[in-house]
Amino acid sequence: MEVFLIKELTINEDIRADEVRLISSTGEQLGVVKFGEALNAAFEEDMDLVLMSPDAKPPVCKIMDYGKYRFEQSKKEKEAKKKQNVIEIKEVRLSPSIEEHDINVRVKNTQKFLKQGNKVKVSIRFKGRQMAHTALGFDVMNDFAKRLEDDCVVESKPKLDGRNMMMMLSAETKKK
Repeated sequence: MEVFLIKELTINEDIRADEVRLISSTGEQLGVVKFGEALNAAFEEDMDLVLMSPDAKPPVCKIMDYGKYRFEQSKKEKEAKKKQNVIEIKEVRLSPSIEEHDINVRVKNTQKFLKQGNKVKVSIRFKGRQMAHTALGFDVMNDFAKRLEDDCVVESKPKLDGRNMMMMLSAETKKK
Protein backbone atom coordinates (compact mmCIF):
# COMPACT_ATOMS: atom_id res chain seq x y z
CA MET A 1 0.00 0.00 0.00
CA GLU A 2 1.42 3.38 -1.03
CA VAL A 3 1.23 6.34 1.31
CA PHE A 4 1.27 9.82 -0.15
CA LEU A 5 2.34 12.79 1.91
CA ILE A 6 -0.31 15.47 1.62
CA LYS A 7 0.32 18.64 3.57
CA GLU A 8 -2.38 18.75 6.22
CA LEU A 9 -4.00 22.16 6.50
CA THR A 10 -5.88 23.55 9.49
CA ILE A 11 -9.64 23.70 8.86
CA ASN A 12 -12.81 25.14 10.40
CA GLU A 13 -12.84 25.31 14.24
CA ASP A 14 -9.16 24.30 14.49
CA ILE A 15 -8.09 27.71 13.18
CA ARG A 16 -6.81 29.93 16.00
CA ALA A 17 -7.12 33.55 14.81
CA ASP A 18 -9.36 36.48 15.68
CA GLU A 19 -9.34 37.98 12.18
CA VAL A 20 -8.56 36.38 8.84
CA ARG A 21 -8.14 37.53 5.26
CA LEU A 22 -10.92 35.66 3.47
CA ILE A 23 -10.90 34.33 -0.09
CA SER A 24 -14.16 33.01 -1.54
CA SER A 25 -14.60 29.65 -3.25
CA THR A 26 -14.37 31.43 -6.63
CA GLY A 27 -11.02 33.00 -5.70
CA GLU A 28 -12.42 36.47 -5.01
CA GLN A 29 -10.84 38.47 -2.16
CA LEU A 30 -13.46 39.27 0.50
CA GLY A 31 -11.09 41.26 2.74
CA VAL A 32 -10.25 41.01 6.44
CA VAL A 33 -13.16 39.67 8.49
CA LYS A 34 -13.74 38.27 11.96
CA PHE A 35 -13.13 34.52 12.28
CA GLY A 36 -16.77 33.81 13.20
CA GLU A 37 -18.06 35.61 10.09
CA ALA A 38 -15.61 33.69 7.89
CA LEU A 39 -16.68 30.36 9.40
CA ASN A 40 -20.38 31.24 8.92
CA ALA A 41 -19.73 32.21 5.28
CA ALA A 42 -18.05 28.83 4.69
CA PHE A 43 -20.91 26.89 6.31
CA GLU A 44 -23.50 28.86 4.29
CA GLU A 45 -21.82 27.62 1.10
CA ASP A 46 -21.70 24.10 2.61
CA MET A 47 -17.88 24.10 2.40
CA ASP A 48 -14.88 24.27 4.73
CA LEU A 49 -12.81 27.22 5.90
CA VAL A 50 -9.18 26.27 5.22
CA LEU A 51 -6.14 28.10 6.61
CA MET A 52 -3.90 28.55 3.55
CA SER A 53 -1.19 30.88 4.91
CA PRO A 54 -0.88 30.83 8.71
CA ASP A 55 2.24 33.07 8.81
CA ALA A 56 0.62 36.03 7.03
CA LYS A 57 -0.68 39.01 8.99
CA PRO A 58 -3.64 38.44 9.22
CA PRO A 59 -3.73 34.70 8.33
CA VAL A 60 -5.21 33.87 4.91
CA CYS A 61 -8.21 31.52 4.79
CA LYS A 62 -10.06 30.17 1.78
CA ILE A 63 -13.53 28.72 1.44
CA MET A 64 -13.29 25.36 -0.34
CA ASP A 65 -14.35 21.72 -0.35
CA TYR A 66 -11.41 20.32 1.65
CA GLY A 67 -12.12 16.65 0.83
CA LYS A 68 -12.07 17.41 -2.90
CA TYR A 69 -8.87 19.46 -2.47
CA ARG A 70 -7.08 16.56 -0.70
CA PHE A 71 -8.24 14.10 -3.38
CA GLU A 72 -6.88 16.33 -6.17
CA GLN A 73 -3.58 16.77 -4.32
CA SER A 74 -3.15 12.99 -3.96
CA LYS A 75 -3.92 12.54 -7.68
CA LYS A 76 -1.23 15.12 -8.55
CA GLU A 77 1.31 13.37 -6.34
CA LYS A 78 0.53 9.98 -7.91
CA GLU A 79 0.94 11.46 -11.39
CA ALA A 80 4.25 13.08 -10.44
CA LYS A 81 5.47 9.77 -9.03
CA LYS A 82 4.61 7.98 -12.29
CA LYS A 83 6.69 10.45 -14.30
CA GLN A 84 9.64 10.15 -11.93
CA ASN A 85 12.62 8.27 -13.37
CA VAL A 86 14.58 6.27 -10.79
CA ILE A 87 18.18 5.45 -11.70
CA GLU A 88 19.58 2.37 -10.05
CA ILE A 89 23.23 1.45 -9.71
CA LYS A 90 23.92 -2.08 -10.90
CA GLU A 91 27.19 -3.81 -10.07
CA VAL A 92 29.29 -6.00 -12.35
CA ARG A 93 32.18 -7.88 -10.72
CA LEU A 94 35.29 -8.84 -12.61
CA SER A 95 38.53 -10.51 -11.54
CA PRO A 96 42.12 -9.76 -12.56
CA SER A 97 42.33 -13.16 -14.26
CA ILE A 98 38.95 -13.16 -16.03
CA GLU A 99 38.58 -15.31 -19.16
CA GLU A 100 37.43 -14.04 -22.56
CA HIS A 101 33.97 -15.68 -22.47
CA ASP A 102 33.29 -14.41 -18.94
CA ILE A 103 34.17 -10.85 -19.87
CA ASN A 104 31.86 -11.06 -22.92
CA VAL A 105 28.98 -12.16 -20.68
CA ARG A 106 29.67 -9.23 -18.34
CA VAL A 107 29.78 -6.82 -21.32
CA LYS A 108 26.35 -8.04 -22.52
CA ASN A 109 24.86 -7.68 -19.04
CA THR A 110 26.32 -4.19 -18.70
CA GLN A 111 24.87 -3.18 -22.09
CA LYS A 112 21.46 -4.43 -20.92
CA PHE A 113 21.71 -2.43 -17.67
CA LEU A 114 22.76 0.72 -19.54
CA LYS A 115 19.85 0.41 -22.01
CA GLN A 116 17.48 0.28 -19.03
CA GLY A 117 18.89 3.67 -17.99
CA ASN A 118 20.85 2.42 -14.98
CA LYS A 119 24.39 3.29 -13.96
CA VAL A 120 26.87 0.44 -13.67
CA LYS A 121 29.58 0.05 -11.04
CA VAL A 122 32.35 -2.22 -12.28
CA SER A 123 34.47 -3.69 -9.50
CA ILE A 124 37.42 -6.01 -9.02
CA ARG A 125 38.36 -7.46 -5.62
CA PHE A 126 41.99 -8.46 -5.24
CA LYS A 127 42.70 -11.49 -3.06
CA GLY A 128 45.98 -12.46 -1.43
CA ARG A 129 48.97 -12.08 -3.76
CA GLN A 130 46.86 -10.46 -6.48
CA MET A 131 47.54 -7.18 -4.64
CA ALA A 132 51.08 -7.30 -6.01
CA HIS A 133 49.66 -7.20 -9.56
CA THR A 134 47.09 -4.40 -9.49
CA ALA A 135 48.26 -3.36 -12.96
CA LEU A 136 46.44 -6.44 -14.30
CA GLY A 137 43.23 -5.07 -12.76
CA PHE A 138 43.73 -1.71 -14.49
CA ASP A 139 44.27 -3.54 -17.80
CA VAL A 140 41.05 -5.57 -17.34
CA MET A 141 39.06 -2.42 -16.44
CA ASN A 142 40.41 -0.44 -19.40
CA ASP A 143 39.70 -3.36 -21.76
CA PHE A 144 36.15 -3.60 -20.36
CA ALA A 145 35.60 0.14 -20.86
CA LYS A 146 37.00 -0.05 -24.40
CA ARG A 147 34.54 -2.84 -25.31
CA LEU A 148 31.66 -0.64 -24.10
CA GLU A 149 32.86 2.72 -25.49
CA ASP A 150 29.97 2.86 -28.03
CA ASP A 151 27.32 2.29 -25.34
CA CYS A 152 28.51 4.26 -22.35
CA VAL A 153 30.57 7.02 -20.82
CA VAL A 154 33.15 6.34 -18.10
CA GLU A 155 31.92 8.52 -15.24
CA SER A 156 34.84 7.73 -12.96
CA LYS A 157 38.03 6.05 -14.09
CA PRO A 158 39.30 2.90 -12.35
CA LYS A 159 40.46 3.69 -8.81
CA LEU A 160 42.12 1.40 -6.32
CA ASP A 161 40.60 1.62 -2.85
CA GLY A 162 42.21 -0.87 -0.50
CA ARG A 163 41.65 -4.31 -2.01
CA ASN A 164 38.89 -3.08 -4.35
CA MET A 165 39.13 -1.35 -7.70
CA MET A 166 36.06 0.47 -8.96
CA MET A 167 34.86 2.28 -12.08
CA MET A 168 31.47 3.91 -12.79
CA LEU A 169 29.75 3.78 -16.18
CA SER A 170 26.58 5.54 -17.30
CA ALA A 171 24.50 5.57 -20.48
CA GLU A 172 26.04 7.66 -23.21
CA THR A 173 24.91 11.26 -23.56
CA LYS A 174 26.87 12.70 -26.46
CA LYS A 175 26.26 16.29 -27.50
CA LYS A 176 25.85 16.53 -31.25
